Amino acid sequence: MNSDICDPKLAPEGRRRIEWSERSMPVLRSIRERFEREKPLDGRTIGACLHVTTETANLMRTLKAGGARVLLCASNPLSTQDSVAASLVGDFGVEVFAIHGEDRKTYYDHIRSVLAPACHVTMDDGADLVTLLHTDEASKARSVLAGTEETTTGVIRLRSMEKDGILKYPIVAVNDALTKHLFDNRYGTGQSTLDGVLRATNMLLAGSTVVVAGYGWCGRGVAHRAQGMGSHVIVTEVDPLRALEAAMDGYRVLPMAQAAPQGDLFITVTGDRSVLRREHFEVMKDGAILANAGHFDVEIDLVALDDLSVSREEARANVEGFRLKDGRNIFIVAEGRLVNLSAAEGHPAAVMDMSFANQALSVEHVVRHHASLERKVYPVPQEIDREVARLKLETLGVPIDRLTPEQERYLSSWEQGT
Repeated sequence: MNSDICDPKLAPEGRRRIEWSERSMPVLRSIRERFEREKPLDGRTIGACLHVTTETANLMRTLKAGGARVLLCASNPLSTQDSVAASLVGDFGVEVFAIHGEDRKTYYDHIRSVLAPACHVTMDDGADLVTLLHTDEASKARSVLAGTEETTTGVIRLRSMEKDGILKYPIVAVNDALTKHLFDNRYGTGQSTLDGVLRATNMLLAGSTVVVAGYGWCGRGVAHRAQGMGSHVIVTEVDPLRALEAAMDGYRVLPMAQAAPQGDLFITVTGDRSVLRREHFEVMKDGAILANAGHFDVEIDLVALDDLSVSREEARANVEGFRLKDGRNIFIVAEGRLVNLSAAEGHPAAVMDMSFANQALSVEHVVRHHASLERKVYPVPQEIDREVARLKLETLGVPIDRLTPEQERYLSSWEQGT
């Protein structure tokens, strides 16, 4: 089997970790059991560009159970768990091209390796694979029936491609499923981002001033968790509705120019570039810590920070110190890359259970219905979203009410008034 991983001998450790994660993913497990019986993906080849984690491994196992040939590469050079990659190859027959810390050339070579066979379905996290299929590897797009996209940043890129009329095949925006972004983005990002910062720095959040740039669902989660650990939270925003919501949620809302001199820890989670830049670095405290929870490593302008610096050195694992010309130090966590996966293990399996259940069911959906889909970005079908929520409640042992026939008639009628 063609693969490129760090060390096959790590497979036993990886398998233990994958099986531990599976304990918290009962919804995906139930889908895998059905896929094993029905083989809805039989004969299909799936090319996936995702974070190579224990949770992703269980998604790959589910797709394999459905009858698919599965090829996987990393969607971030620092997010691969090498033992997991080894187990996927050695124990589960997934073709993996991912090594933790791979350079840029290797990263894109690995994406090309995933695209080498004629893929029928793509699964992306950030749209790097899809972008390559629309540029350097455009000839490989002919075989693709449809795809899915996992994250906010990728959906933004795909909608731009649709708007420009260049999207080559239909793609389901898994990120926009309610059972994805309301839980994965908020609770998963909130917990795992602070986990990454704390593992890297061991700083005390209680009493610290934490500046959260961006108040989307991910930003909400980060702000809420930081506040819960005793931090003074400042939110920065460009959207007036989100800024208003942050203010109503009890956070201080300031422009970054005013927040920059006050923060002890800065976390960017916007999906845009140069959120922290030269004019902010120039007024930050000595010892300020900067981390990024957005998908790409462009939210912190490291070129400008390096230009302001007289030296750089590793302060501790996953933390680099920049000494500025005036003697201040600014610390960058995980090279400004996705901190929850670069310095920790990513989202807890219990929340990824819903996200990857959406992925598995969306792949089944596009394989069945691709002929009727246009070259557009589609939402996850509501019936899939609701089924994932129903299954999750069932596994949690949480019962809910049902409408009575009288209530259903009332809600579908217009005759009854005051």
